[in-house]
Amino acid sequence: MPVLPPPGPARRRLLAFGVYAVATAVFVAFAAPETLSAHTPWNHFALQASAWLHGRLDLGGPPPAYAGGNDFAEFQGKWFVPFPPLPALLLVPAVALAGSPEAVADGRFFLFVAGVAPAALFLALEKLRERGLAARSERESVVLALLFAFGSVYFFSAEQGTVWFAAHVVGTSLAAVYLWLALDAERPLLAGAALGLAFAARAPLVFAAPLFVCELVRRSLPDEFAGPWTPALLVARLDRRRLATGLGWFALPVALVVTATCALNAARFGDPFEVGYRYLRVAWHARIEKWGLFSYHYLARNLGVTLTSLPWLGPPEARGFRVDAHGLALWVTTPLYLWLIWPKNTRAPHLALALTAAAVALPNLLYQNSGWVQFGYRFSNDFAVFLFALLFVGGRRFGRLFYAAATWAVVINAFGALTFGRDAGARFYVIEGSQRVLYEPD
Repeated sequence: MPVLPPPGPARRRLLAFGVYAVATAVFVAFAAPETLSAHTPWNHFALQASAWLHGRLDLGGPPPAYAGGNDFAEFQGKWFVPFPPLPALLLVPAVALAGSPEAVADGRFFLFVAGVAPAALFLALEKLRERGLAARSERESVVLALLFAFGSVYFFSAEQGTVWFAAHVVGTSLAAVYLWLALDAERPLLAGAALGLAFAARAPLVFAAPLFVCELVRRSLPDEFAGPWTPALLVARLDRRRLATGLGWFALPVALVVTATCALNAARFGDPFEVGYRYLRVAWHARIEKWGLFSYHYLARNLGVTLTSLPWLGPPEARGFRVDAHGLALWVTTPLYLWLIWPKNTRAPHLALALTAAAVALPNLLYQNSGWVQFGYRFSNDFAVFLFALLFVGGRRFGRLFYAAATWAVVINAFGALTFGRDAGARFYVIEGSQRVLYEPD
């Protein structure tokens, strides 16, 4: 009697659950004991959930002392949680049942959410494979989904549970679901709902819309259409009714979520486009006032962190290496991304995935900080599932060198998952409060 059902939906669902179960088991096994038993120091989303349950948009007073005033917005004498609201909404039932935000182990809650992203990524990869868009095996779908879980900065992010990383866990999970639904543009309404909800967890994810639009254009062309892809011929061959209908259903839930978020902003800050970050009580508030939250001014520094930040050896008496709090470069934490440079196959949806990853990455690269404080470039969680899908469709063989790089990725990210944010691992990290030091000091 076979362990798995024959190829088909039941087999895919069972394997996706297996990926979720393995990922969740490892995330829980690596978690700090206090994450499993108590609330995190920065349980902003639980505090926001509690405020809503008490009929308030603000916290009803200053944030609790244990949070250290870290990343709360003060506006007209009231204190707010400025982060997108979806993770807080997910915690409302738990806070209601527990009776207070301090009684909710928020980090443990998000550990069990974290396994959704690799499971949904597996479903997306299988969809690519079964539609003939990637010449891969089922085994490679499983392996790549698990490499995303343990061989990228998603691993250390999943272990934290604090406000910044909880948002990544929820946003990345929805990005993976969106990837699965957007491919082939089969389910416009569901794809739009996934993207809208992803925006309500991590705002840059709204820029992932090009994937669905490109896939809808591809599916609105005749099956035999092979090019040349001149604009005039493309427009002439499009099924415009299918394109308009698909875009309408896709845009509807995105517009609803964005409108609801803008209404929340207006109710709190008197401006639908003010999320509250300008009112953060942070040391670099002057920088935000001068350059704004997003600016070309920040691009060079963020590219430096993303592409060139390396560990260095500490003094002999301290033993071991050091990681700057801006985090390690992407190719250090996930050298698998180097296989993206020379794709063997660039057929659809390769371009759509590349455009989507770039569109999501750009606002992060223009943002006023690099993701500080972190083990690796945590903002890459916003576009990592699209990069892993690119690896899958790129056609390069996953040979010995690839798996050697994969082993390195798992080892170094496991180190980050075990040491970052923990007292026992603090000696490995250098936190220089001005954010001006990116590399080993001279």
